[in-house]
Amino acid sequence: MVSRVDRGAVANWWWTIDRWFLAAFLSLMGLGLVLSFAASPAVAERIGLDSYHFVTRQFMFMLPAIAVMLFVSFFDARQVRRLALLMLIGSLVLTVAALFFGVEVKGSRRWIHILGISVQPSEYLKPGFVVICAWLFAEQGRRSDIPGNLFAMILLGLVLALLAAQPDLGQTLLVLATWGVMFFMAGLPWFWIIVLGGASIGIGLGAYLAFPHVAGRIDRFLTGEGDTFQVDMGREALLRGGWLGQGPGEGTVKRILPDSHTDFIFSVAGEEFGIVVCMLIAALFAFVVLRGLSMAMHDKDDFSRYAVGGLVVLFGLQSIINMGVNLQLLPAKGMTLPFISYGGSSLVAVAISMGMVLALTRRDPLKRLKMSRAPYGRQVQPAE
Repeated sequence: MVSRVDRGAVANWWWTIDRWFLAAFLSLMGLGLVLSFAASPAVAERIGLDSYHFVTRQFMFMLPAIAVMLFVSFFDARQVRRLALLMLIGSLVLTVAALFFGVEVKGSRRWIHILGISVQPSEYLKPGFVVICAWLFAEQGRRSDIPGNLFAMILLGLVLALLAAQPDLGQTLLVLATWGVMFFMAGLPWFWIIVLGGASIGIGLGAYLAFPHVAGRIDRFLTGEGDTFQVDMGREALLRGGWLGQGPGEGTVKRILPDSHTDFIFSVAGEEFGIVVCMLIAALFAFVVLRGLSMAMHDKDDFSRYAVGGLVVLFGLQSIINMGVNLQLLPAKGMTLPFISYGGSSLVAVAISMGMVLALTRRDPLKRLKMSRAPYGRQVQPAE
């Protein structure tokens, strides 16, 4: 057990970290590994791989993900900004490279091979973008001569253009919605609320008219006609599971779901472990978002408030989209369930994001240090 009077870096981290957040993140990762055992063997066997191919890889991805999350949680606000800037620049370069040299999957160029490893740059682009925009909004509030809001708008336009060019309309709308929430937190005027609302509607309408696959997904969602195999099977898996599920390894619908280990892992959870476990998963995501927004609301530092709020909103919206598709409440969209779906890029990128949240929500370590230096038997009130 780490002593409260220990002045070391690890002890200081332990007594200042939000352990509820840490427990929630580790629980979601653990659930992801358990559900990988349930969902991925059937997919691996269907494509001629070893039964536990995806399970092994998920475990291999999880170890560095946990390590990088804990490592980033030691950072201070300035180090978080520097990391975000490096991520933003690097992922912008890689996103552009993916458009020209990336691997085309289902008509989109979102992946690029680096040293034999497939990387999806947009996963790392999102947290870097959110934190840098938070800094720009905070600088605008701190110094009116710095056009932080304008720079944030320009950066938003650049990121949206790159995501739409892949094309990845789901990530485009996710980034736009998260940016809008952060801009709202920064106190945007009503004029900009109307402009952003109109822009969102315009982007949605433009995507429907310009991209046949987007129009097809929306039409299938509204009419139920056409190729709705995956979403129908996802719903069937949830219905068969009932409240308590059919038991570990007893699911049958998962064997014919092509993306059961990624986009539809929530349906597999429902089939094998029941609606109760699905509610637990949803509750964990809701806990992270609500706790993050609550802590952001009470934070006096503008940068930390906007960054934490933006990161947990990004985390929450992505989970809502994934679960909504599984429940047939939203049109089909290939988006992973954070910490749970299979995918190395997604897992590590989300771990970095939540490491930033842990870092920015730590209790002020300087106050604890001043208290620990007080003479024995006497308390010293730390300076504000």
